[in-house]
Amino acid sequence: MIDIPGLPEPDAGPIFDLALLVHIATGLTAVLAGLVAMLTRKGGAWHIGAGRVFLGGIVALFASMVVMVVIRWPATVHLAVLGGVALAAVALGWRNRRRGGSDGAHIAWMGLAYIAMLTAFFVDNGPHLPIWERLPDWSFWLLPAAVGAPLTAWAIRRHRPTAGRRSPPAP
Repeated sequence: MIDIPGLPEPDAGPIFDLALLVHIATGLTAVLAGLVAMLTRKGGAWHIGAGRVFLGGIVALFASMVVMVVIRWPATVHLAVLGGVALAAVALGWRNRRRGGSDGAHIAWMGLAYIAMLTAFFVDNGPHLPIWERLPDWSFWLLPAAVGAPLTAWAIRRHRPTAGRRSPPAP
């Protein structure tokens, strides 16, 4: 059994433990890569590289989540739904850029993927985290979107193309 201070983890066997280790590593990677992509110049090497790592992180998170959800079914079906939303959103955001779609749509899909990922984390772990443990259960579902949606809308407005300017699709 993996011992993560403050977070109870089920004794669900070595397959679950391995999936959990992968899940933690890829989750941290996806969170950091998403932040780098958000905070760097759009279309630049750092943004594109971090975006690719974020995409891979969400895919790996989804794969490890599937293993853990199957083992703990049906208690974690809500996490499967959130993981599916994150995977679908990141795939649509990636597809949008590959096909030369708008910056706004790309930002919206990637923002949704990030929000869904954080929502899943807080729904699953929030009741056991310092400070978060004092919040009502509904807050774990709503706070990531309450913070992330306005930031995503701001980013879309900030990167709205002006007349004659359109960013090229990512390589």
